[in-house]
Amino acid sequence: MEQYIVKGGNPLVGEVEVSGAKNAALPIIAAAVMSDQPVTLENIPDVNDVNVLLESIAKIGAHVERVDRHTVKICGATITGCSVDYESIKRIRASYYLLGALLGKCNNASVPLPGGCDIGSRPIDQHLKGFEAIGVDVSIKYGTINASCHHMRGAHIFMDIVSVGATINVMMAASRAVGRTIIENAAKEPHVVDVANFLNSMGANIKGAGTDIIRIVGVPSFHGCTYTIVPDMIEAGTFMMAAAATKGDIIVRNVIPKHLEATTAKLIEIGCEVEEFDSAVRVVASKRLKRTHVKTQPYPGFPTDMQPQMCVVLALANGTSVITESIFENRFRYVDELARMGAKIKVEGNTAIIEGVGSLTGARISSPDLRAGAALVIAGLAAQGETVIDDIVYILRGYERFEEKLSGLGATIRRADSEESEAKLHIV
Repeated sequence: MEQYIVKGGNPLVGEVEVSGAKNAALPIIAAAVMSDQPVTLENIPDVNDVNVLLESIAKIGAHVERVDRHTVKICGATITGCSVDYESIKRIRASYYLLGALLGKCNNASVPLPGGCDIGSRPIDQHLKGFEAIGVDVSIKYGTINASCHHMRGAHIFMDIVSVGATINVMMAASRAVGRTIIENAAKEPHVVDVANFLNSMGANIKGAGTDIIRIVGVPSFHGCTYTIVPDMIEAGTFMMAAAATKGDIIVRNVIPKHLEATTAKLIEIGCEVEEFDSAVRVVASKRLKRTHVKTQPYPGFPTDMQPQMCVVLALANGTSVITESIFENRFRYVDELARMGAKIKVEGNTAIIEGVGSLTGARISSPDLRAGAALVIAGLAAQGETVIDDIVYILRGYERFEEKLSGLGATIRRADSEESEAKLHIV
């Protein structure tokens, strides 16, 4: 088991470059198999989830060539089957994107029920509803989703709830259906737009992505293309929060500032200085920050994936803050770990009441999921003394070279094997 060992108490200062968005890269990799011509994807993040998905599509016959660390060529012409192996895909939530992609390619798919972080119930009923509306027969047996049809036909679909995964999945399948499909109450996240742009680059006819109504006219086939993945707004926001928590000064590069507006607004509200450039943002926290209230919402609201990082910042702010989590019911599991570091947080249902403290102290803590793990690293960097974060496998799922990027900002952080002698691990 790997862990991070952090010595905190110093402000993070400098510049950091954000990688491609994991949440866009995963569905785009899945969608790439829909073309029988080569597809080149650039700005792919080198993270565990992406690598697992690339291995999985290779196992069903896709040609996958890693050109360099951030560029991959994919060709779906050699795919020999549409049944995905459980062992190869069980570790990631994004396995369900292969349903929409394989349905669009060969009208059938068998994909294991998804894994990923345990942050709450994430039902796939909206995915299945959308598939059934366009003529797909769906069943779940022995932990596997089986979907098949003779011909997919366009339909008018109203999503009961805003679901990023369902919007993308149905959009992929419908892009190859006969006729017109309309998706209402669609998710508007930037990675939904990125997937639509990618599909259009392969020849799809999709309009309205980024609004709550997406219109799709199915096409008979896709061609190859070269496409660059959008920057990761959650990674960018994580470094912005790290600047705020450590009283630092960080320029975050390779970002789209508009995607960060909800995060930026809250940082300004609590007293940070935020400066926007064409493809960068600078966050400066020169004094103790103020309290605020935060409620997570679908985009363009405050993102649930930034909630744990925001909680760490508010745990050090002056006054009592409130965070309401409206997306996932288990997203506060990290609070007990912060309490070990001296944070004063009380959770009542889907609400966290945070009484700010002057400082945190290092402790041995454990990462419960991807974003909470990143938040606990930030807490360790802001704390006095040494913090050991266990179970960093979750963090490695979604942050590329996290410790290297933090070290470049002046952090004292080391990645180590917990089975090594602790006497050799302490940072002095």
